[in-house]
Amino acid sequence: MSGNSTLPDDYVDGSYWYHAPNKGAPIAFAILFGISGIIHAYQCFKYRCWKVSGVLPWAATLFVGAFVVREVGAYNYDNRGVFIASTVIFLTPRNPVYEGANYFLLGRILYYVPDNSPLHPGRVVSTFVGIDVVQDEIDLRKSPLKAAFLLQIVSMCTFVAITARYHYRCYKTGTLPNNLRTVLIVLYISCTLITVRTIYRTAEYFEATSLNVYADVLHISTLLKREFYFWVFEAMFMFLNTVLLNAFHPSRFLPVNNKIYLAQDGVTEIESPGYEDKRHFVWTLFDPFGVVGIITKRGEPEKFWENGKEQKVKA
Repeated sequence: MSGNSTLPDDYVDGSYWYHAPNKGAPIAFAILFGISGIIHAYQCFKYRCWKVSGVLPWAATLFVGAFVVREVGAYNYDNRGVFIASTVIFLTPRNPVYEGANYFLLGRILYYVPDNSPLHPGRVVSTFVGIDVVQDEIDLRKSPLKAAFLLQIVSMCTFVAITARYHYRCYKTGTLPNNLRTVLIVLYISCTLITVRTIYRTAEYFEATSLNVYADVLHISTLLKREFYFWVFEAMFMFLNTVLLNAFHPSRFLPVNNKIYLAQDGVTEIESPGYEDKRHFVWTLFDPFGVVGIITKRGEPEKFWENGKEQKVKA
C-alpha cells in the first residue's frame, strides 16, 4: 500500500486486518457459542433427535474453534498464517452446517403433512446438499468464490420458495396447526439471518478482490476497515440463529418419528407405514419433485395419508 502522512486512527501498520482486532469479543462469542452447543447436545439427547438436529451442536463447536483462532489473531495480527487460517474459517461461501440444519428441518416439516409436500421429504437434504456441492465444483475462471456467494443466495431463495409453497398449501387445506406454524416461522427467521450474513460476506469479498498492492489505505472500503460489521453480521447474526434454534427447538413442536403425520382434519396425528417412493434412489435424486411421475402418471409415491388401512391413531 502507498504511504500517506495522514493515516486513519484505527489503522495499524503491519496488521493483515488493517486494524488491531478486538481481543475481548472472540472470547465472549466462543463462550456463548459453547453454551449454545452444550444446550443443543442436551436437547438432542432429551428429544432423541440426533438425525434431525445433530448438526446443531457440531455447528456451534465449529464457531467456537473459529473464534479461538480469531483470538489468537488478535494478539498476532501481523502473522500471515493466523490471518489466513481465520479468513478460511469465516470467509466461506456459506454456512453449510446451519444451512444443513435447515435442510433437515424442512425435510421433517414436509413429512408432517406429506400431502402438501412439493417434493419427496427424504430428498430435501440430498437435493440441496447436491446443489451446494455443484456450486463448490463450478469454476468460472474469474472469481469462482464470487459466483459461489451469488449462487448460494439463489439456492437459499429457492429453498424459501419451496417452504413458502408448502406453507401456503397447508393454510389452504386447513392443516396448519400452531406447532407447524411456529416451526415454519422459525425456519424463515433462520434463513433470513443466514442470507443476510451471506449478502454481507458477498459484499465484503467483492470489495476485497478490488484491492491491489498499490491501494491507498484511505480508499479501502469501510466494510474491510471497520470490525463492527463482522461482529454484527457474522458473529451476532449467527449467534441469534443458534439461540433461536435453542429456544424453539423443532423437536418440541414436531414428532421425532417421521412416520407420524398430521391427518387431513388438521388435528389428529397418525402413525403410518412411512413415505415410500418406489422409484430407484438415483432417479429420485435427479427428479426430487417427481415431475416425470406427474406427467406420465407412473411411479408416483403411494398416498398413504388417503388410505385408512394400516394407520394407527396416536393418543
